[in-house]
Amino acid sequence: MFAKAIRSGLVWLVDRSGRHPLIVVLLALVLVVLSVAATRAWLGIDTDTDHMFSSQLPWRQRSIQFEREFPQFSNTLVAVVRAPTVEEARATATDLAKKLAADPRLFPSVSTPGISPFFDREGLLLLSRDDLNSVLGRMLQAQPLLGPLAIDPSGRGLFKGLDLLVEAVRHGVTGGLASYDTALDHVAQTLDEAVAGHYAPLSWQALLVPKLVSSTGGVELVLIHPALNHHVLEPGAVATQAMMRIAHGLPEVKAGRVRVDYTGSIPLSDEQFASLTEGVVPMMAGSALLLLLWLVLALYSWRLIIPVAVTLVVGLVYTFGFAAVAIGRLNLVSVAFTVLFVGLAVDFGIQFSVRLHARQRGEDAFPDVLHATAVEVTGQIGLAALATACGFLAFAPTQFTGVAELGIIAGAGMLIALLCTLTILPALLTLLAARGPQRYTGPLPGGARADNWLERHRRWVLAAFVVLAAGGLWGVFTIRFDANPLHTQRADSEAMRTLTALQGNPNTNPFTINVMVPDLAAARSLGDRLGKLPEVAQVVSGADFIPEHQATKLQQIGLASDLMFTVTAPPTTLPPPTADELRKAAQHSHQEITDVAGKLAANSPLLRIGTSLGKLATAPASTLLLANQALTRFLPTALAQLADALSAAPITFQNLPPELKHDWFAADGRVRVQVTPTQAAQTTAGLRRFVHAVRSLSPQALGPAVDTLESAETILGSFREAALYATLAIAVVLLIVLRNVRDAVLVLATLLMSALLTALFARLGGISIDYANIIALPLLLGVGVSFNVYFVMNWRSGALRFLGSPTARAIVFSALTTGTAFGMLAVSRNPGTASMGTLLLLSLLGVLVSTFVFLPALLYSLPRPAAGGQSRAD
Repeated sequence: MFAKAIRSGLVWLVDRSGRHPLIVVLLALVLVVLSVAATRAWLGIDTDTDHMFSSQLPWRQRSIQFEREFPQFSNTLVAVVRAPTVEEARATATDLAKKLAADPRLFPSVSTPGISPFFDREGLLLLSRDDLNSVLGRMLQAQPLLGPLAIDPSGRGLFKGLDLLVEAVRHGVTGGLASYDTALDHVAQTLDEAVAGHYAPLSWQALLVPKLVSSTGGVELVLIHPALNHHVLEPGAVATQAMMRIAHGLPEVKAGRVRVDYTGSIPLSDEQFASLTEGVVPMMAGSALLLLLWLVLALYSWRLIIPVAVTLVVGLVYTFGFAAVAIGRLNLVSVAFTVLFVGLAVDFGIQFSVRLHARQRGEDAFPDVLHATAVEVTGQIGLAALATACGFLAFAPTQFTGVAELGIIAGAGMLIALLCTLTILPALLTLLAARGPQRYTGPLPGGARADNWLERHRRWVLAAFVVLAAGGLWGVFTIRFDANPLHTQRADSEAMRTLTALQGNPNTNPFTINVMVPDLAAARSLGDRLGKLPEVAQVVSGADFIPEHQATKLQQIGLASDLMFTVTAPPTTLPPPTADELRKAAQHSHQEITDVAGKLAANSPLLRIGTSLGKLATAPASTLLLANQALTRFLPTALAQLADALSAAPITFQNLPPELKHDWFAADGRVRVQVTPTQAAQTTAGLRRFVHAVRSLSPQALGPAVDTLESAETILGSFREAALYATLAIAVVLLIVLRNVRDAVLVLATLLMSALLTALFARLGGISIDYANIIALPLLLGVGVSFNVYFVMNWRSGALRFLGSPTARAIVFSALTTGTAFGMLAVSRNPGTASMGTLLLLSLLGVLVSTFVFLPALLYSLPRPAAGGQSRAD
């Protein structure tokens, strides 16, 4: 009785709308104006991906607490400065930071994490004892070269240092010469470039401490917290563009010696949204033309096409208005409701119009045709809309806020689409299509033959679907879930290219883990244990900046300082040489090396240096001065840093720089331990092993790596929960409306087959499930329920032909319009959106195969329903 009453009410709504079309249209226009006003006033775009998960989740609460304690690690724009030498990268990064800091309105916070007077002074003390021994040994080895240079910091002084090495060779002392090969290689390369007329400054830091330089190369980072505009799709775009303009104006960047790129959470998010909108206008235009084509082929008459198109647009506007009032924002996931609405709502309009078109032969008055169509189709559309809405709304209780909001908006959208189909569409049809009979286009070509074939071969068809279902189960249990959110980014975008280039460096790997421990002792203990894990590449903690064994290290540094006294405190300094003085020094060193050439190994860099010096001796003065500049540009800085490093003092918590305390110590004294994975963590499996290994020693671990896995688990758990709720809700609706367990099972069985086919197609296509394309599940529920309901309700009404019916024609063109909307996503430049579109298309294919092949074969295998017979319309 309840179902009949609802159906009678829906039919009454259609009849009244047809009798008073102008009133309905005017009311619709008023609601359109109100919806547009609400959308403009209250609907915003939330570009913060953190808001896509409930703040009540334990892992989100830990992350939020960490962000409060260390806000500097969130919302970052990172300028990556690359140069051939460490000194050039450092100088350019420092200049860039100063220029950015001059605009605090756009760049409130700017820092250079790797550049600090503290590191210059205490850098040696922060090394391990083994590394300290190695670096000090290297410095003492270089003392014969550095001594003359401290007095004469020029090319002339360097050539004198080379003369000392030659003198050792002349006296047969060649055993230790190989230890200078690396340093001499750098000198030889710089001289070769200068002789060729190219300016390539010598890195004295690489020459003196190559072990330390090799760990970072010529790369420096500038950490920026820019002002953001959250009212636009790309909140940080203005700041990023301004930063790059400033960077491109720096002298070394203009000269082509230094390159500045950028990455960070802000540009990654901006580029994600930019790629979503890239090319959207031509894609939407193409989709609109295709949608119009399908409507023309389905309905033929503009008197039918315009009402369906207008009803669709009005319903979409209403749904935007609902989203503005009920939610107030759209996120990266919920913005997809537009595609879902167009794909599903147009089905209701096509179903209604095709059925009406099949009845409108000129024999009956239009109100009678409209009433008969309503009697036939409103129950089916109503059930499809209600079941689909329940499927979407089942996502509302989940902790994946992005999809929960999508479920609310899309679920309400289905009910709005139903209301528009039963009011606005009949009113518009009355105004436009009631003026005469329309040419009936007939059922699908070949539909009747396909029905006969399916009826004859139903057992073989069902057997084939049993095999396909088994394949679907294989797909369900073997399909891979990709938890790495970076894989949904465009790999060729600036921020992603830069980040990819940095991932091999432990200092810049994005998938780190943070652990907060009570004190320094706990930090050292945990760091030692974590460092032994094979999944861990590096462990750094606040305790590393207050090193142990300081007394022993300071004694070693003091001894080295005494031995390097002539370098750090030269008795005098000579004035810069002239070109003629450089020429004479080059000629003299060339001759000295030539004299001992027979005693040198064939690959000795001294021979290369000798050859270059011979060329310099006859080169123009400009070439000599260029070589001198290249050899000594960074020498004064290197000597000053050497003196600074050899004057290290004890480090305590009290004398740590404020920025280090801010980065590594909480306000209550707890110490941050940062753990970086090996390269294997770039895969989901590797990342999972890394997180599990660290959590086995520290269950309270948090950070990007943990958040990535936890968000994946939240997404999967939410969809499992929603799938259960949706299935139960749809089953309850079907049982209430159909009042027949068998009929409800038929719809659900076909829906299950659609899901299994989707899993099979995705697995065979090599598609991984990720947080973007997983929303194909609610669409599968929506489309599957709608299409299946139509055939099952026709069958229970006595229809025994399915593919040759107007219903099948309407389903085909509904699927084409839906597929067109999904196709627009599939060709997106954004990988996440493209994978979503591809999976949606595969899901639609699975639904169509199940609805047009599996379901008819199944229905033909069952006893005919009690109503019997075949209706004229179906």
